[in-house]
Amino acid sequence: MQLFNRIIVIITITFLFTNCSKTETEIQITSEFYHTVVDKLSVTITHDVFSPPVASRVYAYPNAAAFETLNNHKNSGLNIFLNSKSKIAIKKIKPDHNINLKLSSTIAFLEVAKELVFSDHEIINFRDSLYQVWKGQNQRVFQASKTYGEHYGNEVIQWMNSDNYSETRTLPEYNIAKNEGDISKWTPTPPSYMDAIEPHWNKIRPFILNSADQFKPKTHPQFSMKPESDFYKELLEVYHVDQKIRKIGDNSSEIAIAQFWDCNPYVSVAKGHYMFAKKKITPGGHWIGICKIACRNSNSDFESTVNAYAKTSIAIADAFINCWDEKYRSNLVRPETLIKQYIDDSWEPILQTPPFPEYTSGHSVVSGTASEVLTMLFGDNFKFNDDTEVPYGLPIRSFNSFRKAAEEAAVSRLYGGIHYRAAIDEGLKQGRNVGNFISKALK
Repeated sequence: MQLFNRIIVIITITFLFTNCSKTETEIQITSEFYHTVVDKLSVTITHDVFSPPVASRVYAYPNAAAFETLNNHKNSGLNIFLNSKSKIAIKKIKPDHNINLKLSSTIAFLEVAKELVFSDHEIINFRDSLYQVWKGQNQRVFQASKTYGEHYGNEVIQWMNSDNYSETRTLPEYNIAKNEGDISKWTPTPPSYMDAIEPHWNKIRPFILNSADQFKPKTHPQFSMKPESDFYKELLEVYHVDQKIRKIGDNSSEIAIAQFWDCNPYVSVAKGHYMFAKKKITPGGHWIGICKIACRNSNSDFESTVNAYAKTSIAIADAFINCWDEKYRSNLVRPETLIKQYIDDSWEPILQTPPFPEYTSGHSVVSGTASEVLTMLFGDNFKFNDDTEVPYGLPIRSFNSFRKAAEEAAVSRLYGGIHYRAAIDEGLKQGRNVGNFISKALK
C-alpha cells in the first residue's frame, strides 16, 4: 500500500508544479506505471483470496482490455490470436488527436479489474485518485482518453461475461460421497478439509486453446497399493524424499525451493481451537511477477509491457482450464491421504496440500506454459533474479532461463510432499505443449 501512496504523491506533486505554471501538460503513462497498476491488482487478488484458477481469469481480462484498447485501431487487437469460438465482437472507435492511448489503455484495465474482484473499492479508490490528478494535468486529453478507455473496457466486460463463469457458479459442488470406498479418488485433506475448488473450471471458455481437453496428458500410473506397482513406488518416493529432506533440516535447499514456489493463496494455520489463514500469491500471480521482472530487465516500453502482460496472463488462464480438465477427469487421491492411512499416520507434508485432485500438478502445467510464452517474448537463456516472493519473507532466487525456473517450480511439488512424480513430469510436458501452441498463435 505504501508503494501506491508514493506513486500518487509523486503524480500529485507533478500536477501541482505544472498547475502553478497555468499550462496544460502531457499526461505521462510509462511502463513502470503500468507495473504499478498490475501490482495493485495483485495485492487485491491476494487480499480477496481468489483460488488459482479464478485468479488467472482476474489477471487475464484487465490485461486483455488494455491490449485491445491500445491496438484495436490498428486492426491488431485480440482477434488476431483468439480461437474461433472466443472472437470478440467489438464496436470500433477511431481515436482522435486528443486521445492518449496509453492513458486509455490503463483506464480500460482499471474498469475491467474492478468488475472482477470482491474488494472493488480498492480498485475504485485507486482509480479515482488517479483521475483527479490526470484531470488536473490536462482535462481535455483526460476526458477524451477516459471515454475511449471506458468504451473498450465495457466491450471487454460484455465479452468476459459470456465465458461461462457465471454459469459455473450455479453448478453443483464436488460430490465426495460418490467416491466412498474408492481409495484411489481424491478426498479433502487436513487441517481445514476444504471442499474441492472449481470442479467445473473446464467449462470456462478458453482464449486460444480450441478446447479444455486439447492437450490431455498421458494417464498416470495405474492406482495400486501393491509394493511392486509403479504407483506405489511413486507414493513411497514422496515419503522417502520428505524424510531425506527433514534429516538435513531447515537449511535444506529442497525446503527453500518448496517454500519459494508454494504459491498457496490460503494456507490454514491451526493453533489450538483457533485457525487463521496466511495469504500468498497464486502460481499465476508468481509468473505475472516474473513477467514484470522480464519487462524491466529488457527496458520494455509501454506497448511492449502491455503486450507481455496480456499474452502471458491469457496463456496462464488457458493453462488452468487445461489442467483443471484433467484434474477432475483422473480425480486422483493426494499423497498425504495415502501416506497417513497406510505408511505413517503422523506424517505432515512440508507444504499444505491444496484442495483439489492431484493429477496433473497445476504449478507444473502453468509454469510450463508461462515459461514457453515468456521465452517466445524475451528469448531463451534470459537470466533474471526472481524477487516475487520477497514481500512474503522469502529470499531472491536466480535463474538462467524461464524454462529452468519452470523446472524448479515443478519439482518443488515433490519436495513439498504434495504431488507424485508423474503429476510433475507429465504436468510440465502438458504445460509446455499448451505454451508452444499458444506461442505459435501469439506470434
